[in-house]
Amino acid sequence: MDTKELLKKVRKIEIKTRRLSDHIFGGEYHSTFKGRGMTFSEVRQYQYGDDVRNIDWNVTARYSEPFIKVFEEERELTMVLMVDISGSEFFGTQEQFKNEVVTEIAATLAFSATQNNDKIGLILFSDKIELYIPPKKGRSHVLRIIRELIEFEPQSKETNIAEALKFLSSVMKKRAIVFVLSDFIADDFQHTMKIASKKHDVTGIRVYDKREESIPNLGMVQMQDGETGELMLVNTASKKVRLNYGKYYRERVDYYKDSFSKSGAGAIDCRVDESYVKKLLGYFKARA
Repeated sequence: MDTKELLKKVRKIEIKTRRLSDHIFGGEYHSTFKGRGMTFSEVRQYQYGDDVRNIDWNVTARYSEPFIKVFEEERELTMVLMVDISGSEFFGTQEQFKNEVVTEIAATLAFSATQNNDKIGLILFSDKIELYIPPKKGRSHVLRIIRELIEFEPQSKETNIAEALKFLSSVMKKRAIVFVLSDFIADDFQHTMKIASKKHDVTGIRVYDKREESIPNLGMVQMQDGETGELMLVNTASKKVRLNYGKYYRERVDYYKDSFSKSGAGAIDCRVDESYVKKLLGYFKARA
C-alpha cells in the first residue's frame, strides 16, 4: 500500500470513528471507566441543590455567604488495545473483513480515550508479540495506532492469546483498561486471563463472521486454514463433518465466554454485519 492510499484510509477511519467518539462514546466511556478519585478544583457560591456537606466554612465565614468546594475527577487512566492480527482475522464474507471491523472498533475506543485525556497503548499479536506501542496521549498518537492497524504485516499467522496476556502483565505495571480484540478461535488462555484481570480492567471483544459458525452443504470443497496455510479437501456434504465443525466452533466460543466470565472480565460479541456501535453502547451503559 502506497503512502497516499494509506493516508486516505487513515483519514476515512478517523472521520468515521472520531465522529462516533465525539458524539456517542466519549461520555459513555467517561461514565464507565472512572478515575482514581476526586481532587479539589475551586470554590464557588452556593447554589440551590448543592450538597451542604461540600460547604467551605472558612470561605463562607470570610464573605458572610455560603461557598462550596468543587471537586473534579482525577483520571490519568491508561487504555491498552490488544489486537489479534493472526491469519484468521483476514476473513470475511460480508462487506468487511474481520480485521477491518476490528480496526474501526479500536479507533473508536482510542478516540474516546483521548477525548478524556487518557493514554492509549497498542499490542499487536499473533502467536507472539508483533508490535508494542507504549501508552501516550494525543491525536497524532492515535493516528499512528490506526496506521499500524491498517498496514502492519505480521510475521506469523498463528494465534497465542496467553502469550499476549503474559506480555501485557510484564509491561503494564499499573492498572489499565484493556480491550482484547480477536475472534478467540483459540484455547489455553483461561489461566493467564485470570491473572491479567486481577490487575487490569479487561474486556474481550469477539469479532466474527456468520459463515464461521457453520459449514454449508457445498459438496467437496478445497479449504485453506487461515493460520497454518494448510490446504485440505473437505466433504461438506457429510452431515458428520458439518456437525463436528459446528461442535468445535461452539466449544471455542464457550471457552472464550467461560474464561472471561470466571476471570471477572467483560465480554462483547460482535458479528461483522452487525452494528458494533450498538454493542459497545449497550456494554458501556450496562457497566455504568
